[in-house]
Amino acid sequence: MKAIQFLFLVSVLASAPAFAAEPAHPLLPADFAGWHAVGTVQRGVDPAVADAVDAPVLKEYGFADFASATYERDGRKLTIKAARFADASGGMGAFSFFRTSEMLREDIGDQAASFNQRVLFYRANIVVDAVFEKLTAMSAAELRELAAGLPIAGGSAQNPPPLPNYLPRETVIRNSAKYVLGPVGLDRIHAPLTADIVDFAAGAEVVIGQYTPGSNSATLMLISYPTPQIAAEHLKRIDQAKQGLTAPQSPNQPPVMQIGEFFAKRTGPIVAVVSGSLTANEAKSLLGQVHYDAEVTWNERFRGPRDNIGNLLVGIILLCAMLIGITIVAGVAFGGVRVVLRRIFPGRFFERPEAVEFISLHLTDGPDQAPTSKPSASI
Repeated sequence: MKAIQFLFLVSVLASAPAFAAEPAHPLLPADFAGWHAVGTVQRGVDPAVADAVDAPVLKEYGFADFASATYERDGRKLTIKAARFADASGGMGAFSFFRTSEMLREDIGDQAASFNQRVLFYRANIVVDAVFEKLTAMSAAELRELAAGLPIAGGSAQNPPPLPNYLPRETVIRNSAKYVLGPVGLDRIHAPLTADIVDFAAGAEVVIGQYTPGSNSATLMLISYPTPQIAAEHLKRIDQAKQGLTAPQSPNQPPVMQIGEFFAKRTGPIVAVVSGSLTANEAKSLLGQVHYDAEVTWNERFRGPRDNIGNLLVGIILLCAMLIGITIVAGVAFGGVRVVLRRIFPGRFFERPEAVEFISLHLTDGPDQAPTSKPSASI
């Protein structure tokens, strides 16, 4: 009996890692929109298994786990790979990194793009790469149903990063925007500045876009830092590196890529750098379209109308105005009724001397004279 109990305990302990590795919310379902998974859904937490070539980039985006499966429906096949990241910054970054220039925009999830039978989209912190054996008119709707059921992160982790919104939209090349969070991704997209200049250790985030101002081409690079002070310090380093393009660099000076002439400016905590075959006026015009708008978060208790002295004063003024208005209307109505009655029935309801009398004491007369009562007309 003890031997059986011992074997049972060993089997439970041996299977514990398998149960622990199974995620509470699997990335891909067994069925969706009429598609049925063939075999089991493969899962893993090793980015090298998810993508052997770009595994370091996935780590920089906060890779958590992945899943892949093959689905069938009406004799057709669909292969799906999904990757989950720590937050929506990783999801958006991975989507922009793997999106190619020939892809067309689609309406699936938060952002989507497609080329031939391949559809790439992300929703919050999850990126999905789907390859259809044959596309139909309902393929996009089927993927939208899949996107709606994804186990996305909750709270602030599902909010996309604000930095890509500062890229100007005019003259931008389609699908050229890339959002990166580390030096490997920065090197893969051939950024104008090196990772040593950007300094990701200081909390930097980078977004890059390609532009065609006029007949020229340009690269706009936005680097966001936690504070404006840190951004100002790194702008100085960029200016020093710019001088090093034409002069020998000192041993303590960070390296910079040989990109030729470039222009830089700071707006709030964002440093903008423009490089390429463009004139100084074109560079300044492109930089002028980058404006940082500060967002203020009010985290104190919300005060209602009763706690707001301004709303209280407005309420008092409105109440006084209402009372004055009611008084004026009542006075006009009362006086108007009297005027109408006087004209219709003169001397009947008002101005009747026999109906109005008062007692006169005649205090100025002699003491022996008794008071008399005289009729008096109404005023």
